[in-house]
Amino acid sequence: MNNIFQPKFFTLLKEGISKEQLVTDIFAGIIVGIVALPLAIAFAVASGVSPERGMITAIIAGFIISFLGGSRVQIGGPTGAFIVLLFGIVEQYGIDGLLISTIMAGVILIVFGLLRLGALLKYFPHPLIVGFTSGIALVILSTQIKDALGLEIEKLPSDFIEKWALYFHELNETNLYALGLTVVTMLIIIFSKHITTKVPGSFIAIILMTALVSFFDLPVTTIETFFGSISGEITFSVPHLDFSNFAMYLVPALMIALLGGIESLLSAVVADGMIGTKHRSNTELIAQGIANIVTPFFGGISATGAIARTATNVKNGARTPIAGMIHALTLLLIMMFFMDYAKSIPMATLAGILIVVSYNMSEWRSFISILRGSPFDSIVLVTTFLLTVLVDLTTAIQVGIVLASLLFMKRMADINTNIPLEDDSESIETYSNPSEEIAVYEIGGPLFFASARQYAETLKTIGYSSKVLIIRMRRVPFIDSTAAHNLEETIKALRDTGIVIVMSGTTDDVYKDLKKNKIIAMIGEENVFKKFSDALAYANTKLLKEIEEEASSF
Repeated sequence: MNNIFQPKFFTLLKEGISKEQLVTDIFAGIIVGIVALPLAIAFAVASGVSPERGMITAIIAGFIISFLGGSRVQIGGPTGAFIVLLFGIVEQYGIDGLLISTIMAGVILIVFGLLRLGALLKYFPHPLIVGFTSGIALVILSTQIKDALGLEIEKLPSDFIEKWALYFHELNETNLYALGLTVVTMLIIIFSKHITTKVPGSFIAIILMTALVSFFDLPVTTIETFFGSISGEITFSVPHLDFSNFAMYLVPALMIALLGGIESLLSAVVADGMIGTKHRSNTELIAQGIANIVTPFFGGISATGAIARTATNVKNGARTPIAGMIHALTLLLIMMFFMDYAKSIPMATLAGILIVVSYNMSEWRSFISILRGSPFDSIVLVTTFLLTVLVDLTTAIQVGIVLASLLFMKRMADINTNIPLEDDSESIETYSNPSEEIAVYEIGGPLFFASARQYAETLKTIGYSSKVLIIRMRRVPFIDSTAAHNLEETIKALRDTGIVIVMSGTTDDVYKDLKKNKIIAMIGEENVFKKFSDALAYANTKLLKEIEEEASSF
């Protein structure tokens, strides 16, 4: 157990945290708390629950995830990825059903962590993740049109096409005041970053738009007119637990656990890349599980690691979990003393915030990049995207995983292993390597979603101990978009530290895929060779030139 569950906070306490870092973390936490305020409210409302439930989630789950988690800088709370899933659960099972599903999901996440499944969740194919993330973004956008246009629609259809058909039918009933608030909110969020990066645009928009609506008494829907009064208190209560119905909550709970686990570990990986550290994935899953078990007893909803807030945390200098705990305490103080003002927030402003969130979630650049690549990856991407939008997230993930596996088997079956790859007769031992500062790493077999993360981590480990890294690709029959995505991030991280990347032995098909994904451009055409002997000679020349330049500088 001790090897599986090792919270970063306690490790860092033993090592010691400097006073300067402590001060930086405190200020970073306050800033992230302000960033999280409008998002916590907006995500809760969009999930079909009252605003204070989003705040409670950010406070309690956010504190637990930072206190017990396996990442230095992870910020936990409600996220946009959960909106579609949670809204569906609330509609079908009610708020008690959501709370029970969340508690069960927490137990599942703890089991995932204890079984050391943290690494397995990283193996979800990149097209699958982009597909359902882009689909979720479009669904979120579709749910916000009603409030963005100020339409008086009592109940929206759950079906995506029916929803948009109703919007077009009701278009002439648009409330121009609401539309104006939505547009101004979006403009503030987009352009405020050019004026200040310390105060988030969503926070500025909420303050200004709420004041505007209150001062001029504009005829628009607010949180109060939609939900009634909202509480600024956090109280302990036990959800109604009907043990005979536990089985029907199993699928929603599993989906919350899978989605939460994937997003939290993705967020932790992104943070690792930003600060050059390594998170503890199983510890992170257990912490997420504990947070999701505890939070519903105080009225909160499902929580996971939030990529955007975690990135904001890092950019403001945070390097320890103290920042995440301060973020939670900041939100607690806001909830205790200022929650009464939140009831006047216009729904159109929350819609504007969520429309920007959905755009940022859409990953349209990655979507287009994958479409330009392998047809196999494109099939997984488009199928997952369409199922998320037109059916539901549960079906999308289930079908996406099965489809990705089947297409991978088909791709492996199509490989003609009798075709000799270029550079195949050359062994590393054939050539003398005069310098230990040149590292050689050979990738054997297909570079696909299941092996991508392992290869990427090994490349980083080897690369950081050298000045020139030769990546040998002679035995790689194909590369999928997940591997290309991981390889791109790895090469970027190595190049940022001044390491020269050289590649040899790529087949024509692999070279084309690397070029489509702009990896060849990142490495440089001049650093890619057909033969290993040419790559090694070039590496020695580069190293010798660097030594001469260093010598001439003295």
